[in-house]
Amino acid sequence: MTQLKNDSLIRALLRQPTTRTPVWMMRQAGRYLPEYRALRASAGDFMSLCSNPQLACEVTLQPLERFDLDAAILFSDILTIPDAMGLGLYFAEGEGPKFRKPLRTAKDVEALPVIDTSRDLNYVTDAVALIRRELNGRVPLIGFAGSPWTLATYMIEGQSSRDFARSKSWLYQKPELLHLLLEKLALSTIDYLNAQITNGAQVVQIFDTWGGALSGPAYREFSLAYMQKIVAGLITERDGLEIPVILFTKGGGAWLEDIADTRCHALGLDWTVDIGEARRRVGHRVALQGNMDPAVLRAGRGAIEAEVERILTSFGAGNGHVFNLGHGITPDVDPANAGIFIDAVHRYSLRD
Repeated sequence: MTQLKNDSLIRALLRQPTTRTPVWMMRQAGRYLPEYRALRASAGDFMSLCSNPQLACEVTLQPLERFDLDAAILFSDILTIPDAMGLGLYFAEGEGPKFRKPLRTAKDVEALPVIDTSRDLNYVTDAVALIRRELNGRVPLIGFAGSPWTLATYMIEGQSSRDFARSKSWLYQKPELLHLLLEKLALSTIDYLNAQITNGAQVVQIFDTWGGALSGPAYREFSLAYMQKIVAGLITERDGLEIPVILFTKGGGAWLEDIADTRCHALGLDWTVDIGEARRRVGHRVALQGNMDPAVLRAGRGAIEAEVERILTSFGAGNGHVFNLGHGITPDVDPANAGIFIDAVHRYSLRD
């Protein structure tokens, strides 16, 4: 395989020395870029982009043509697994993802298959393989999946939710049924991420977008336990190189020690957590990824550079930091401000 020309992301995730702090952005390929909006308009809709490997490859590479990023992340969606299970994913303009067949009964859950990625989601693995070839060792490729709990909330609610009323009703009234669903999702996710790794992903991240909506005990039982199962089931090495795993629970600042105990390589932090305090809490067990508030990117150069410098200072000296936003970049951000952010991370973190 082609040797990486820029391996700073991998090194940082493995807590090895780097000449500067690597940086990438969640949702770095997306609606804030005019070239993305143009391609999506020509494709017709979001799923047409996701399900076409050539278009997914083009979208993945778009931000790398603009910015000095240290990683590419597969352009896809966390809800591809529920879609492959037959729930009928679609995107309503201005309303986000929805399912035509949300889960309502025990029979609905019992009928769900555990996916076979090579059969059910081969368009994703084809995209991974194509992106990896096109990158030609320029930067590492990150694959990803949603956490079982996060996927379950969309499947049960039928769409995004503010209060997760149905999902939490299942959690407290039908825990056995929810566990059955989460088990199928965990097994499917193991297969899905391993297929991404086999086809060229060099890092994988699990997005637990809605784990922070749970109480501590519920988080550990219904979210973290299944992410830990996934981590334990993943391919750990490919082509003689270790495959780092990042876990990101939005709103998970109360449970950093528990997340670190899963044997993942890195914790993704949202902007509500002080990165220096997080480092003190988890010690040298894991690397840390994050964690600038994406809203800062709506400000000017001075505010962006000051916040980058503050976070780097808070993390302090030493290895194991991947700079990122505390959540995905928002569609209203001026791409020029994203460039200021990325350049500031590299400039302020440069080591002698």
